Amino acid sequence: MAQHSTPSAAPDAAAAVPKKIGKYLIINEVGRGTTGTVYLSHDPYFRRDVAIKVYNTATDDDPSRAKIARKMFFNEAHMVGMLQHPNILPILDAGEEDGKYYVVMEHVQRARTLEAYCRPDNLLHVEDVVKIIYKCAKALHYAHKRGVIHRDIKPSNIMLTGDNDVRIIDFGIAILRDSEISKIEGIAGSPSYMSPEQVQGHDLTQASDLYSLGAVMYELLTGFRPFRASSLSKLLNQIVYATPPPIHTLRLGAPEELEEIVATALQKDPAARFTNGSDFGARLTRVYQQLKSQWDGIDRQEHFDILRRLSFFHDFSQSEIRELLRASEWREYSAGDEIVREGTADDRFYVLVSGKVGVESHGKALGALREGDCFGETGYVSGARSTASFRAQEPVTALSVSSTMLEQVSTECQLRFNKVFLRTLIRRLQGNGAAAE
Repeated sequence: MAQHSTPSAAPDAAAAVPKKIGKYLIINEVGRGTTGTVYLSHDPYFRRDVAIKVYNTATDDDPSRAKIARKMFFNEAHMVGMLQHPNILPILDAGEEDGKYYVVMEHVQRARTLEAYCRPDNLLHVEDVVKIIYKCAKALHYAHKRGVIHRDIKPSNIMLTGDNDVRIIDFGIAILRDSEISKIEGIAGSPSYMSPEQVQGHDLTQASDLYSLGAVMYELLTGFRPFRASSLSKLLNQIVYATPPPIHTLRLGAPEELEEIVATALQKDPAARFTNGSDFGARLTRVYQQLKSQWDGIDRQEHFDILRRLSFFHDFSQSEIRELLRASEWREYSAGDEIVREGTADDRFYVLVSGKVGVESHGKALGALREGDCFGETGYVSGARSTASFRAQEPVTALSVSSTMLEQVSTECQLRFNKVFLRTLIRRLQGNGAAAE
């Protein structure tokens, strides 16, 4: 299981880490979020690393209700443990420790959740969103046929592995928070992705999961949740009655067919949504085929040919350049546009494809960059604030690569990029200080 909550950074966090949970010796805490805390352990019997999530569950003073909650948890954990699908992270074990419930899952190295790609400035390419949601839809179809409803589909519960495959996590255990036993606070953690029937407390079917998946897709495409409000009550009212802003108003060039798919998934009436996850996936397949043909078009080929000529990419193979193109943005600026502002944090690294960029610090000109040069190393490496401003002195085209987007490419491509990046940085530090940040 990957880190899918806020990393623990408090100085006293280590003191709170238990030495053991059930039969598992704890190595360290790897994540802490609103629903629970995740610990890393090693299973000596099966010789594998595991992630243990301990849920934040409120104690119930009513013994009968507490007994029902316990039974529901273990029944659900057992049911989810029976699921064997490549895009579902399975539950290996479950237990109770000091009145708190925990589940044991596989620990996946170099994984991250979709939360990283829900910002307008760090969106995935449309084709990649379609592929991810397709795999999720198929995984949900598999689970639904076996009687399991997730109830908590959201970006932080969808994980990308090191090789960019998809895993749905926290599968099914949300029943603890969304059952009749839960209080209203049980939906406060992630109500933005809940279906109208879910926020109204109605019985849930597979259609509720498909609505939530549609809400995730909307956010991956636009960087915004379908509904946003200043209070929980206003948000829930919007989910039940309002219509989200059209996707094309938030992301120019979004395919109309894709907008129709999301609109179908977000229908208020469960019967008006997709029949099942397989139906959802079939619609996505048709759109993906159209997008793929566009990807193979002349514009992408032209971009590839241009990059191939730049010195920065001389050591890259053709397939690696194509990978980077898919995991980056091709940006154009007019003369006078500020690309990076001094004092701001930006995790992007820029390769200047054409044009001329001026470098300034405290209002003083330091130098200029031309075709093939790069900038943005400070923020890309450490997330630190830029110590210089970079402004287009004439029409500029630049390739923008963010640290999170680079995680999409293969390990080989990442190693190649880092090697060239470090070599470029060393040259910059040795001789071209005027262009450095």
